[in-house]
Amino acid sequence: MDQRATSHKSPKLIVDSQVHIWLAESPDRPWPPGGVARANLPGPFTYDRLLFLMDDAGVDRVIIVSPFFEGERNDYALEAAKKFPDRFAVMGRILLNSPQAPSLLPRWKDQPGMLGIRLTFNWAQSSWLTDGTADWFWPAATKAGIPVMVHPNGKMLEFARIAEANPDLTLIIDHMGLSTEIAKNNMRERAIEQTLTLAKFPNVRVKVSAVPAFSLEPYPFQDVNEFVHRIVEVFGPRRCFWGSDLTVAFTKASYRERITHLTEEQDFLSEDDKEWIMGRAILDCLGWR
Repeated sequence: MDQRATSHKSPKLIVDSQVHIWLAESPDRPWPPGGVARANLPGPFTYDRLLFLMDDAGVDRVIIVSPFFEGERNDYALEAAKKFPDRFAVMGRILLNSPQAPSLLPRWKDQPGMLGIRLTFNWAQSSWLTDGTADWFWPAATKAGIPVMVHPNGKMLEFARIAEANPDLTLIIDHMGLSTEIAKNNMRERAIEQTLTLAKFPNVRVKVSAVPAFSLEPYPFQDVNEFVHRIVEVFGPRRCFWGSDLTVAFTKASYRERITHLTEEQDFLSEDDKEWIMGRAILDCLGWR
């Protein structure tokens, strides 16, 4: 990386590594019971709305990450990818404790537009990393060649164990290892340090994503710039993926500001670094041609 880089040219290709889309909850499309999981925004957030915002901000492609609050379903995300295959692809959800789940993996990527799996370990699933529920999944995903995105939710040491035990698994850490709870509790520094320990595993990548949600300041979010710098410096730009997580902290930053935070506010990055982080790296990792 060129410490002297100061120009702010737009990357040739901008690929967003995470945006959720969803339809309204309805009797025909119920969400999981219990009221724990709620949408990031009131009402639906459709792929048509997302396309409009992408075009306005200059985003070429988006990885749709199926949201947890709709349950373990991927149909609407796959509909978007089928309709606009040059704009959308999907990292889908799977219910790890389902008896049918192991049989789904060998043909998982046969679904048009499906590139991999994204897992969260929240609420009822928070113990699955340590109680054995998820143990079958990591070698099975490795065997099937399925890249996996994970929201670590404060469990980074468990993912270090998983990365070491499954060296051929492509493991992608969401949001630099941060969460809104970590930010609120002033634990960002510790979380970043834990994420950096995973850089020694060549199979681990990291998403530099959802920055507005973890900053305690308005744009240009200067309090997280040191974290971005350290993550990119240690992992390298070819293992880092920019992502907006647009529907989270939606009113705190525009789509364009989420882009310029990396392309214009991180002067330690060279133009080549930005090309990798803003699109080339994730396309290469996920095999999206």
